[in-house]
Amino acid sequence: MPLPDDAPPEPDRLPEGQIPALRVMAMPADANPSGDVFGGWIMAQVDVAGAIAAVERAKGRVATVAVNSFVFKKPVFVGDVLSFYTDIVRVGRTSITVCIEVYAQRVQLDAEVVKVTEATVVYVATDGARRPRVLPPD
Repeated sequence: MPLPDDAPPEPDRLPEGQIPALRVMAMPADANPSGDVFGGWIMAQVDVAGAIAAVERAKGRVATVAVNSFVFKKPVFVGDVLSFYTDIVRVGRTSITVCIEVYAQRVQLDAEVVKVTEATVVYVATDGARRPRVLPPD
């Protein structure tokens, strides 16, 4: 049922019953002089979180081969605790596509929770020579 146009949006909250692949606190070294965390730092953390899911599914080494989408929805500030949730949305012969959602708990603002980033990243399973390898069965 759609909300009326004047209804306030529902607040974000951490996904219930899910364990984040990664949790990290944004630190001063991760930010610009205004206290906004660099997008590149967030991108690196998203890649780590997605790789954790991909490595588990591949049962071994993976390489990032594509970022299909990446949306910064809200800023991240120093002191925010970021939770990265992953979902494998496609498995090919050698590739694994992972959606990553990032939520910030604004520790300095009464622990408000906001969804700050979402991305879709593709990984390829690789062998010891870093060539693509066929994924093992589930």
